[in-house]
Amino acid sequence: MIYKPPQQKLLRWIALFLVGTFLQLLFYIPTPVLSQNSNSCSNITAPLTPEEQIYARGAWQYFVKNYQPATGFTNSTGGYPSGTLWDMGNYLMALNAARWLNLTDQADFDSRLNKFLTTLSSLKLFEDTLPNKVYNAATAEMVDYGNNPLERGIGWSALDVGRILAAFDVIRTCHPQYNEWLKGIVAKWQVARSLKDGQLFGATVLPDNKTLLVQEGRLGYEEYGGRGYQLWGFSAPKAIAFEPFNLVEINGVQIPVDTRDFKSTNANNYVVSESYILDGIEFGLQGELADFAARVLEVQKRRYDSTGQLTAVTEDNIDQAPYFLYNTVYANGANWATITDANQPYPQFRSISTKAAFGWRYLFPDNAYAQKVFDAVKDLRSPDDSGYYAGIYEESKQPNKALTGNTNGLILEILYYKAKGNHPLIASTSANVSTGKPSENASPATASNQPNSTVTTPTATPTDTSKITEVTVAPIPPVDSPKPSSQMKMARPLTVIERRYAEAAWRYFQANYHSKSGLIDDRSDFKGATLWGLGDYLAALHAARSLDIITPKEFDQWTRHLLAALTKLPLFGGELPGRGYDTRSLQPVDYGGNPVPEGNGWSALDLGRILAALYNLKTCHPEYTAAVDKIVLDWSYLRVVREGILSSAITAKAEDGRSLTRINPETRLGYEEYAARAFQLWGFNVEHSAIGGEYQTASVEGVKVPIQRRRTDTNSKVNQYTVSNPFLLYALEFGLDPQMRSLFEPIFQAQAERYRRTDTLTASATTLIDRKPYTVHSTITGKGEPWAALADDGQTVPKGRLVSTAVAFAYHALLPENKYSQELLQGTTDLYNPLAGFYEGFYEATGKTAIGFTSSTNSMILQSLLYKVMNRQPLIRPTTTMNSPWWVAVSKSDSGRGLPNTTTQQIKLISDSSGSYWVSDSENTRLVTGTKVTE
Repeated sequence: MIYKPPQQKLLRWIALFLVGTFLQLLFYIPTPVLSQNSNSCSNITAPLTPEEQIYARGAWQYFVKNYQPATGFTNSTGGYPSGTLWDMGNYLMALNAARWLNLTDQADFDSRLNKFLTTLSSLKLFEDTLPNKVYNAATAEMVDYGNNPLERGIGWSALDVGRILAAFDVIRTCHPQYNEWLKGIVAKWQVARSLKDGQLFGATVLPDNKTLLVQEGRLGYEEYGGRGYQLWGFSAPKAIAFEPFNLVEINGVQIPVDTRDFKSTNANNYVVSESYILDGIEFGLQGELADFAARVLEVQKRRYDSTGQLTAVTEDNIDQAPYFLYNTVYANGANWATITDANQPYPQFRSISTKAAFGWRYLFPDNAYAQKVFDAVKDLRSPDDSGYYAGIYEESKQPNKALTGNTNGLILEILYYKAKGNHPLIASTSANVSTGKPSENASPATASNQPNSTVTTPTATPTDTSKITEVTVAPIPPVDSPKPSSQMKMARPLTVIERRYAEAAWRYFQANYHSKSGLIDDRSDFKGATLWGLGDYLAALHAARSLDIITPKEFDQWTRHLLAALTKLPLFGGELPGRGYDTRSLQPVDYGGNPVPEGNGWSALDLGRILAALYNLKTCHPEYTAAVDKIVLDWSYLRVVREGILSSAITAKAEDGRSLTRINPETRLGYEEYAARAFQLWGFNVEHSAIGGEYQTASVEGVKVPIQRRRTDTNSKVNQYTVSNPFLLYALEFGLDPQMRSLFEPIFQAQAERYRRTDTLTASATTLIDRKPYTVHSTITGKGEPWAALADDGQTVPKGRLVSTAVAFAYHALLPENKYSQELLQGTTDLYNPLAGFYEGFYEATGKTAIGFTSSTNSMILQSLLYKVMNRQPLIRPTTTMNSPWWVAVSKSDSGRGLPNTTTQQIKLISDSSGSYWVSDSENTRLVTGTKVTE
């Protein structure tokens, strides 16, 4: 550094102060008074005008059309699958802006960010230190700037690291559920390697393959990059300081210029607009920085005044060789230079930059020149709705048709800055949890690009929730300390990614837990629970503890609370738990949430689900045995198990208004077989409901898919459809016995064949969504039609088919080597919100995430992950004791409650060459004897 006498330095600062004061008066930047509310990410205080909404939607379309679904990255330029860390930072800023400007919904945001961070977490680093300078956006491979794969890479850019660190800070502030993930990524990187003597250092590979550290950054970008580091606790004081610089007069304006030029350092000291714009919208323009920015805008106005040429210069891609140029106010001794990174001049390609014009317009909203240059580019969008062009060539007056993430990302950032009342994006100290919608003042997206994400409770009749009295249930007294048999045998620990999935799935239960009653809602938009849903919850509790997602203390507290709540549920007819309960009052409700004080029957299928979960609780955690047995011994099984068949009760109104109870056998395919296995665990003889007999099939994709069991013991009529859920739950918990395997395999095969034929991912399931009809059965076959989407009433749901997240996880757990199950998992693993759990899935027709969070989906995901680390053993484990209160009561032959006739289980766990599975422990168990194809 050249030594400057103190007197000369003092005079320069005095001159700067006087000129700066004048320029700041000339270019007044409105700075709102900071408050916690105005700092909130979702607080849109200056909603976009209809015209600005068009700008925002136009810019967002670039990222929609250049998204790489395999990695979650976006192309740096239109159609070109390459990207730097700077480009990735642009995308994160654009994604955040799009969320709060209501250009995309929370589900799409979560899906995109989860995929992005999953890929970013696993990126190969240059020398295991920091991300390479550039990656293939489609494959995440390290490449050179020509997008050629390189095993070693080409080094790292400290400025790009600073850019993405700033973007990380915005994401963790506005979406704090991602904070820990981002902290983990930053901790993995050796960020300190890019700092030396308080400055930023990049790495490059020399011709002899040696790595050389090179100081990065010149006045403008160096300070911006250093601030990104500072946000994460990395100090770079020299990078943030403005020194060394001089003032150079250009068009009558004193412009701050870095004294380290190309000749002395082999690095350009260009002065451009973008660094000041970024600093302004992200950190806020204050003090000397505000003065510098005002000067850089003023000199461009002066050029226009003297030449008539509108001027807004910064670096940009161009649509012809050499493809990237720095349009500068000053660079390497030359005014208004247009150069390459190697300082080669291309003055004929100087252009008016779209992003620079947008930036100056909104940083200086009262400046007439900023408005004038903005007007020249504000409609410079591609005719095919692919985003904004980079600019307009000064010489030819033709558009520079380069489409880039940099241009479109910065436009979105700028418009979000405007919508927040010109409030800097990184000045906020408050965080807004993004599990819902943006502020009501956010500009609404059109119906074509955002599904209505409003959650509507599916009530048949409006219920006055103000009259709900919340019941406080005290947990059962503490039980004995965990016994040795409660230790699950894990073949391996969860991977880092699997743990993230498990934690996200468990979040559903944390978010929907009623601390007074101890119950969990079946779905996040509905304050109600079925016995099936509570079985899901208990299974999820067991999985979360086994996977070490929750502590033993948490498991014990939640389990004892649930067991206490189960003892308080009113029984239908004094016999069995009803079909639904309000999770606050514990009072019976129908499926619309409407109170039914007398109850509305019971479901043998739901009873089977809770019995399976309770059995496994006392088997794997025997300290709860007495409490579990007390619950099930309060119930009467006289009418739910009749002549080896499971039956359910419904209520109906007689003509005179009386309530009538009707008992009907259960015949729903897959569900009946699953529930029967659960009853068999407790010693019940339900051989006619258990797997077996003759199944009628239909040809789907050339595969014989089961549609119903042929039976002569009942004429019960229900809506028959074939979905994956019950078969997967059966396989995870009870294993695939030969009889179930003969049904399970064609169901999976048909879905795989459809994918091969149509390229449509298929994971058929019953799912719950946030809009009518609220429940959708995406069938393999239903009502005689393949691939029908049906509501509960059997009506077709047009374009309603979903790809189920839970089904994808379960198939991959059960068939990890199968290519189709791998495709399914890849297509759904990012459909979660870290604070709310996994979404139900996505629509086949649109690819849009289906809004809805349920206990069923998140429980099956946890169980699938547990199944993986248990070496693919059935999750239901055999009991080691038969002297519990239940079996003692059974041995007394007390028929008043319909208890089993024998003190033995009706099934047993066996192993053979195909794996481990439960089978009926009876010589009379019927095998699959034949099928009949219905075309």
